[in-house]
Amino acid sequence: MKYRNLIIALFCCSFLFSCIPVKKIKYMQDLESKDPISKSGPLVPYDVEEYRLQYNDIVDITMKTSSDELNLRLVIENATTSLRNMGGLNGGDAFFLNGYSLDGLGYVELPLLGSIKMVGMNVKEAKSAVEEKLKKYVSAEENYFVRVRLGGVRYSALGEFNAPGKFTILQNRVTIFEAIANAGDMTTAAKRTEVLLVRQYPDGSKTHTINLLSDKLLASDFFFIRPNDLIYAQPLKAKQFGTNLTFVQSLQVVLSMITVVLLYLNVKP
Repeated sequence: MKYRNLIIALFCCSFLFSCIPVKKIKYMQDLESKDPISKSGPLVPYDVEEYRLQYNDIVDITMKTSSDELNLRLVIENATTSLRNMGGLNGGDAFFLNGYSLDGLGYVELPLLGSIKMVGMNVKEAKSAVEEKLKKYVSAEENYFVRVRLGGVRYSALGEFNAPGKFTILQNRVTIFEAIANAGDMTTAAKRTEVLLVRQYPDGSKTHTINLLSDKLLASDFFFIRPNDLIYAQPLKAKQFGTNLTFVQSLQVVLSMITVVLLYLNVKP
């Protein structure tokens, strides 16, 4: 009888520090807290929601006119451009090789048009800046077309992800959940209530702590990630202390403990 009670006690105690509750891994719950962002310092918000180009961003700029001769002067044709047109490179690499990067002063260097400062501009403003330069080379009888877009959204996912790494998603807008899904989702051991997001601003970088379990995140400035964001998923204390994360793992530990106890009792003189 006392052995049975000992085994039952071991079984019950093991579950006190083993399995992770569903509430700790379920996204966008209706929590009492209204603010999903914590530990953020003071920051003046942008006047508009559009993304503002930062240093080292890559933009894809297309310029076309009704003049074939002028078009040849506006395009830098090389081997990598041909490979991209044939699908020989994936999108992220192609944009890196053929897109236009903002240098350390926030300028892009365009064929024929020269340098244009784009840092701090949104895509529409950058498009207008290119058009103003292009108008000088287009006659009144000629038509022209300019398109400016981001060369994908680049970000990094570190920590408790199933597939951490650096990624590029070829979209103008990417939600934080799309970014997480692209990195293979977070592991069971990830601390979803305190995910760190490092974001770049014109004056430097800033760290924000985000609660992914709150549905209030949908209305925050952090629902959409921005180029060059870094998402770090911290581990739960359950992993830090080496305890078990799932029922199967807990059951395995319990069975191992019972086996050790039974062996000890059987060999005890």
